[in-house]
Amino acid sequence: MATLREIKGRISGVKSTEKITKAMKMVAAAKLRRAQSSLLAARPYSRKLSDLMRHIAAGAELDENPFVLQRPVNAVAIIVVSADRGFCGAFNSNIAKAAIEHVQRHYPEFLGSGRVKLFTVGRKAFDFFSKRNYGIEGNYSGIFHDLNYSAAKRVASQVVKGYLDGSYDRVDVIYNEFKSVIHQNLIIDRFLPIPKETLKASKQTQSEHEYLRETELGYIYEPDLPSILESLVPRYLEFQIWRMLLESNAAGEGARMAAMDSASENASELISTLSLQYNKARQAAITKELLEVVSGAEALTAAG
Repeated sequence: MATLREIKGRISGVKSTEKITKAMKMVAAAKLRRAQSSLLAARPYSRKLSDLMRHIAAGAELDENPFVLQRPVNAVAIIVVSADRGFCGAFNSNIAKAAIEHVQRHYPEFLGSGRVKLFTVGRKAFDFFSKRNYGIEGNYSGIFHDLNYSAAKRVASQVVKGYLDGSYDRVDVIYNEFKSVIHQNLIIDRFLPIPKETLKASKQTQSEHEYLRETELGYIYEPDLPSILESLVPRYLEFQIWRMLLESNAAGEGARMAAMDSASENASELISTLSLQYNKARQAAITKELLEVVSGAEALTAAG
């Protein structure tokens, strides 16, 4: 059985840990508010940009567009978005497991031949895959410390360049989508080539086209739809990366806040358990001392 000093030392250590986890929870909560604000500000622009893409694509020929053209897949690139720091529960490990399962399920013939190229966003993804037999084409560690749009441009620029050069024929992305503090959706999606389903007109866009045909009105594009689409697609891809980074950043801070809250509750429960154990041990020690005193007194009386 642990001594009173050992139990008291454990209580002191757990209380120190509890202070740290509570402080980390408060920091994560403040960062989450900023991350949510940035994410909510970006979502409307992302929706409008997607609507514009669909609207222009409805009147443009896409079969020969390099960003939409389907070609035989001889190599694949995967963008894995994790966090830069830990203390966020299974947030990072779920991303890593999902990436491995995705490769093993869809591209098993590419494993071991260098035809699976990874772009790791976040230090935890790089630390995980750099120790395994995966070719890391690009590493973007530390960008969540000061997240800005230029980071998304760097990622998109390198990924798109490799795709257009033919270094890989498909690009998938794996990241966490923010839903709430305690809930994130793990998203596995195709980034390039752009799925034609993404460019199909929504019901609202279709109704707009029908209205324009009925009234014989329409938009006049200069210089022409293919040229506009060619300049718009890179911006669209950049902003999709930016949105994914914002989603992952908010999801990571939410997971960290939830993990630190759970850790604080566990520390509080452990302190209660150790305090009860300490009081029981202290009571037992006092009782033992009383019994020794009484026994000694009785022995002296009997001898006297």
